[in-house]
Amino acid sequence: MAIWRGVGGSGESTNDSTVPTVTALLVDAEAARDAAQLAETNAETAASNAASSASTASTQASNASTSATNAANSASSASTSATNAASSATSAASSASTATTKASEAATSATNAANSATSAASSATTATTKASEASTSATNAASSATSAASSASTATTQATNAANSASAASTSATNAASSATSAANSASTATTQASNAAASASAAATSATNAASSAASATASASAVTAYIDILADLQYLADWGYITNTAGTTTDYGSLV
Repeated sequence: MAIWRGVGGSGESTNDSTVPTVTALLVDAEAARDAAQLAETNAETAASNAASSASTASTQASNASTSATNAANSASSASTSATNAASSATSAASSASTATTKASEAATSATNAANSATSAASSATTATTKASEASTSATNAASSATSAASSASTATTQATNAANSASAASTSATNAASSATSAANSASTATTQASNAAASASAAATSATNAASSAASATASASAVTAYIDILADLQYLADWGYITNTAGTTTDYGSLV
């Protein structure tokens, strides 16, 4: 028996009453399937991003380790330069002390020479027999004067060497300060890179968590699609909708659901 369905005609009351419900379920099932596929794609993308972030974190950690090693090497070089500077300063002080001693010896020799000359002159004026002694004393005085001049020259040379050693010590100290500054800069760079590596590792962990959440959502959506498909399978008894006659008396075969 056909029943009035409003504008559009009439239909068979038993079968037609389920058509809108089945159609709505089919639309919902297709939408759920599309949502599940999208969730699966998003989960795969999140997992790939997490792997990339983890790789970046590993690279930055390696760079931080290298910078720390460079900082340690620079600190070692600075320590060696400081030790060399201290040794040079010690050598310079020793050379300066030696130069002072030689200068004192030269002054003493000059004084002795003057005394010998005075004694020779006095002996010459007081006795002819002392002339030979005076000559000997004069010779000794000349030798002493030569020794004094030689000692003075040696003192001058050693003073020059002391000045050069002091200059070298100053240069070594400057190099040591530069090495220490480089070591401090390298240590600062190592600290910054270690901080960046920690931030990247945290981002990688967050991406991994998001990927796991997306995968769980995809699984839930897939389960919902399976449930809709099961419902449609249970409605197979509505497979044959049969013929429907409209108000104009025209009968149409609407086919089947599956």
